[in-house]
Amino acid sequence: MAADRPGGARRWAVVAGVLTTTVEAGWLLATGPAAALVSDLGAITVASCAATACGIAARRHPPQLRRFWVLLATTMALAAVGRVVWTVGRLTADALPHTPLIGLIFFAGLVTGTAALLSAVSAPRSAVGRARVLLDGVIVGLALLPVAWVVVYREMASAELDGTATALGMLYPMLDLIQLAVLISVAGPARPLWPALTLLGASLAVRAGADAVYVSMIAQGTYQPGHPVDVCWPLSYLLVAMASRHPPPADLDQVDETAEPPPLPWWRVALPYLTVGAAIGAVLTAGEPSSVIYASGVALLAALAVRQALAANENRRLAARLRRLAYTDQLTGLPNRLLFTRRLRQSIAALTEPSRVAVLLLDLDGFKQVNDRFGHATGDAMLSEVAARMRSAVGDAGLIARLGGDEFAVLLDPAHDPARLADRLLAVLADGTVTSASIGIAEYGPHHCGDADLLRDADIAMYAAKAAGKSAYRFCTPRLREAAVDRAELIADLRRAVDDGGQFELAYQPIVDVGTGRIRGAEALVRWRHPRLGLLSPARFLPLAEETGLVLPLDCWVLATACHDAAAWQQLAPGTTVAVNLAPAQLRRADLIAMVDGAVSAAGLAAPRLTLELTETALIDSTDEVLSRLAQLRELDVRISIDDFGTGYSSLSYLHRLPATDLKIDRSFVDRLDSPDPKAYATVEMVTRLADAFGLVVVAEGVETEVQHGAVAAIGCPRAQGYRYGRPQPVAQLRELIIAR
Repeated sequence: MAADRPGGARRWAVVAGVLTTTVEAGWLLATGPAAALVSDLGAITVASCAATACGIAARRHPPQLRRFWVLLATTMALAAVGRVVWTVGRLTADALPHTPLIGLIFFAGLVTGTAALLSAVSAPRSAVGRARVLLDGVIVGLALLPVAWVVVYREMASAELDGTATALGMLYPMLDLIQLAVLISVAGPARPLWPALTLLGASLAVRAGADAVYVSMIAQGTYQPGHPVDVCWPLSYLLVAMASRHPPPADLDQVDETAEPPPLPWWRVALPYLTVGAAIGAVLTAGEPSSVIYASGVALLAALAVRQALAANENRRLAARLRRLAYTDQLTGLPNRLLFTRRLRQSIAALTEPSRVAVLLLDLDGFKQVNDRFGHATGDAMLSEVAARMRSAVGDAGLIARLGGDEFAVLLDPAHDPARLADRLLAVLADGTVTSASIGIAEYGPHHCGDADLLRDADIAMYAAKAAGKSAYRFCTPRLREAAVDRAELIADLRRAVDDGGQFELAYQPIVDVGTGRIRGAEALVRWRHPRLGLLSPARFLPLAEETGLVLPLDCWVLATACHDAAAWQQLAPGTTVAVNLAPAQLRRADLIAMVDGAVSAAGLAAPRLTLELTETALIDSTDEVLSRLAQLRELDVRISIDDFGTGYSSLSYLHRLPATDLKIDRSFVDRLDSPDPKAYATVEMVTRLADAFGLVVVAEGVETEVQHGAVAAIGCPRAQGYRYGRPQPVAQLRELIIAR
């Protein structure tokens, strides 16, 4: 938008309007000669200046505001033309020229002015919204008409005026109020009020007051052309010209035409109905009803009927839209969980013997990695693509829904085969452009009590498909259902056991010096003494603990107990260490350092006697924050061991970065030392030399036979661990073993 130049035409138009209005006001207040002509010429001049200023604003302002200013320029031009015709008629006739032509010109100006307000940037964008605003304005005007009649204009009934003069006299103030009500409605509750609209509101208020005083004086027979009230009309035109000087709203470019409109404030909703209450009060106090009150009452009832019909239609459309929002997924356009569950219940309720109800539950494989690596926008695009492909594959064979996240479901039509549809779904997702999926299928049977049971079984089958290698489908079988129930019960038992703390115990497996057999330390291994299932190994419950987050409090208990036991056996074997496995989730905890420091301090164990074992896969993707925590642990003199080395990427780059002190060769390499495989021997030897080069203490895991022991001894591996040297055992037996050696 180009800025106004100093001394531009718009500025001079406003200056001319100010000077003209000032001169006219002084002339009329001083009762100068030819006051009527001065009044007419002043109004014509100021209206012309306002039309010029608005026309220039239409060219200078952005496209969103051009229609607004063009309509205001037209309104001011019609005001100037109307005053010219008025002046000519007044000069050529003895009476005031209340002619139909003049009334038509001024009415046209009211129409264009109202249209300008309805095209403001803060006005409703829809035709229905504009109609609602206009009807509210009409209701306000019609409702205040009986009030004005009772308070001001009752004497017009006895005034010697013809019917046209009376009608026009009542019409103008009412139309002014309609415009003012429209402006209040379009001012917009969602943004700061544009100063130009404030000036337009002031202009309408001045004009409404002037028209009301004019009609009252006409009724009383006291009005003469050139009266001081005449200055109010050019003043109203001047305010319009001054409004054109304001720049566009600052947030004009940020207006989202597609955004949801904000809710209307309470006063905006109540405005037309409050004025209706005032009209009722005026009618009750008017005594004998007049034709004006009767006509305005009929018109008001008609306007209210139309407004309520419009409101009812809006409510109907809103209710339909709310239903769509309630039952539709906004990203994919598919039905959501609520609608799917509702249709599933209906299908189960209508189930007959020959038919069946089947559900397919589809979950994308590796979708979380897509979000983490490429961002949620890419993930959303993938979900939309998956939805489109599912539509093409399913067709009319069933109802597709997005249940949430990357989980979709299909309620199958009884005439179609679930396995065949699952094959089609996997095929359309298997062309490489989207991720694969795992599908679980469940059919309603006597063992189900409702839709929740059926969805649970489909979920069980879906996880079985994932466990089978993904990009597959599985039916829910009694065996799968029983395993899922057992798993859920085991998780519940594990949660209670962690809260109680009395069902877990530690077993220690010795770590020995390969050359001397002397015990150098022990690894703490947790066991769960289940009250019903007996002693459970870590492989049975630790994956569940990691999945549910229970591994965090469990690790805290293991660390504290192991430190306490190690501090006690230091008297028997000073310098021996205790190794504690740390879950990957612990590395992301901000209180890791405090937890470790608190455990060794509470047990009275020297920090160098504690070794924290971290799996290679957990360390490979270590962030700078995790590396910083590991460095802080080393500052405490706690040892850090890389467990299961060789099972991950075994990158040399992370060996440079990690502040490790020990390295444990995975048992899968040690197992092969029993066979005459030179590659196995070379692998263990290479890792040993590599660790020695990095200054790491090497421990060979899983040494069980004499052949394996001889091999690691020949290679020069300093320490080893395995059944050859001792099985995991309670701390009391470990003490006896330490004493014996």
